[in-house]
Amino acid sequence: MSLLSGRLAALCLVGVALALAPASGTAQLRGPEVSAVRFEGNASFPADSLARAIATRATACRSLWFYFPLPLCPLGVDFALSRSTLRDRDLPRDRARLVLWYRQRGFRDVAVDTAVVEQDQWSARVMFRVNEGRPIIADSIEYLGVEAFEGEGLLDNLPIAQGDRLSTLAMDATRDSIIRRLSDNGYAYADVFRRVNRPGNPPSYDAVVTFEVVPGPATTYGDIRVEGVENLGVGTVLRTVQLRSGDPYRRAEIDEATTRLYGLEIVRNASVVPDTVVGMQDPTVDVAITVQEGDAYRVRTGGGWSTAECLNLDARWTSRNFFGGGRTLSVRGRVGNILASQFRDDLCTQSGEGKYADLTGLGAVDFVQPWIFSTRNALSATLFVERQSLPDIFVRRAFGGQIGLSRSVAQRTVLTGFYRPELSELDATDVLFCSGFLVCAPSDIKQLEEPNSLSPIGLSFTRDRSDDLLNPRSGYRILLDVEHAGRWTASDFRYDRIVAEASRYASAGRVVFAARVRGGWVGSGDFEGLADQSQADSAAVAIVHPQKRFYTGGANSVRGFAQSRLGPRVLLADPPTLLSMQPGGGMCLPSELEDRSCQADPGVPYEIQPIGGTRLLEANVELRFALGFAEGVIFTDVGQAWAQDDPNLSFETLEFAPGVGVRFASPVGPIRLDLAYRFRGAENLPVVTEAIRAFCSEADVSSNRCEEPDDPSDRIVVDGAAINWVRTEMRDLVQLMPKVLFGANDRGFQLHVSIGQAF
Repeated sequence: MSLLSGRLAALCLVGVALALAPASGTAQLRGPEVSAVRFEGNASFPADSLARAIATRATACRSLWFYFPLPLCPLGVDFALSRSTLRDRDLPRDRARLVLWYRQRGFRDVAVDTAVVEQDQWSARVMFRVNEGRPIIADSIEYLGVEAFEGEGLLDNLPIAQGDRLSTLAMDATRDSIIRRLSDNGYAYADVFRRVNRPGNPPSYDAVVTFEVVPGPATTYGDIRVEGVENLGVGTVLRTVQLRSGDPYRRAEIDEATTRLYGLEIVRNASVVPDTVVGMQDPTVDVAITVQEGDAYRVRTGGGWSTAECLNLDARWTSRNFFGGGRTLSVRGRVGNILASQFRDDLCTQSGEGKYADLTGLGAVDFVQPWIFSTRNALSATLFVERQSLPDIFVRRAFGGQIGLSRSVAQRTVLTGFYRPELSELDATDVLFCSGFLVCAPSDIKQLEEPNSLSPIGLSFTRDRSDDLLNPRSGYRILLDVEHAGRWTASDFRYDRIVAEASRYASAGRVVFAARVRGGWVGSGDFEGLADQSQADSAAVAIVHPQKRFYTGGANSVRGFAQSRLGPRVLLADPPTLLSMQPGGGMCLPSELEDRSCQADPGVPYEIQPIGGTRLLEANVELRFALGFAEGVIFTDVGQAWAQDDPNLSFETLEFAPGVGVRFASPVGPIRLDLAYRFRGAENLPVVTEAIRAFCSEADVSSNRCEEPDDPSDRIVVDGAAINWVRTEMRDLVQLMPKVLFGANDRGFQLHVSIGQAF
């Protein structure tokens, strides 16, 4: 995207705001707009807590961001404001709501005056005067019937404690906590009765609270019935729920059994209901399990489009009860980079050119055994063939498989061990090998590009407690991946790799706050048997496979940068350009290029080549808010990838990219447009070029300065004239020792279009 000045962008935003602002902010409202709601006398609770208890609201700005840096609220733009009008019928109801709210929290003598309203034709200000009175205190709390449970933690950390205000909410929560703890320890009919005594006349403000605990008989599971199964067997359901007749009753196990049933993909609805009719008090509790199955087979197709991958299509066929037992078999395929070559300059600006614009794809067969040794465990196996393209970096072709054993360690929390052997073939630029791996000899590069084994063993931990997979509004997600590849895993590439990621989501009304932190580290091992090793003295050289390196920047990381354009980079230029003395040339002497001491001019038209890093840190913060029929976003991204032993590895080199965006709902997830700004200016980058040597003539051969004469047509042409220098026979790559201060104008806006939230 072309660069725009910050001032012009700000003027455009303000212009849009003025265009969207209504001529009169209240003209479309029925009745006066509530400009303020105030409370007087509320010494014990803040005004914002009371405001949430009533229906009357004041018109408010949806976000502080709409005050600064975007002054949309002062301009009266509708989507930036949450408007509210005065409704007279709500005022007496709000007064009753406040009285009830206070009494539930121990203020039995509270009094709330009739609301005072000051209004004119367009606006109204509402005030509630509160006389809280003296609160009732739980002066003493006694628990009866708990003698048999001493030392079992039954009364630990209960919601109400001696000296607290006598809150009915806290007493209800205390009763529920005790009942729940007893039902988790085999007492299905447990109940708790409470009494409050306020001695004296008039009643004292120091209350005596009594909880009488009636545990009932110790219970076990009785008859366990299964209903509704069609393709699933009754035995499969019983193995999944793990409830056995005669075992002690546990309410937590009942809830967990329902969750386990939903883990079977064919199950559409499931319920596990214990027969705990209070009047019966039967020491054995029968359990009714009802299962509603979905289709035995499912076919799903989908597609998407983004500036990085252009058009992509995917399809999946799944047998959801493969040979019974709840097993699943899936056949899936995905094709990407569709029409990338045709729309490279218009709609798919980050998809790459040439071989990087060819079709990418994945074909795979997945098998899952839902329980093995335990219903918490699942065995999975995958066979796949894949073509992956990372524009201007590498093309990877691979086939292989993966076998994994997963264990559900808690609700929506999975620990997986896996082994993933594959045969991987690279098609990468020579500069990537020379600058990233220090392997510059063509024979060595060819060996690295040929099929090699990449076979890591690893452990993955995931915990997803968010409320929605595609568009979360609350909860959190945690991911930790650890991989190791070595000789004993049958891998030619040897490395250790760790990636950790945590996301948090919180909402207030129609506003969502989202944050994410992601970090990674990879340590390289040896790759043996390189043919030349021109820059290595030992029999092995440390190499990190390009697939396992970290590339940051893009629609899902630091959005101020194009895909994979943040992190370690080198500049690529050919010798004629570096030797040119014309404007735009490198102004180097041939001898300086030969000994790599050339201090090239920053104005050379270099080709920028990302090489990936071995250290990664990213952080993202978003504020998502309703924007009419869409969703608006204000975000800030921070991140960087560093090379191993990078002297600039510090927080000071992190790149900062703020931006705004908009989301449109769709069946496959939010369609996302993000516009971010990068502040990056000039930085010192290494230059990679082809090695050269002096031309060898017949006279040089005669004087024994070289062995064979060079063809005069091989001489390098600089500024229209041939010079007595040629490229080396092997066309080796070299990295110049002085770095170039490059990218003084590398700042500006970056637009991303994709599907799904950034995180």
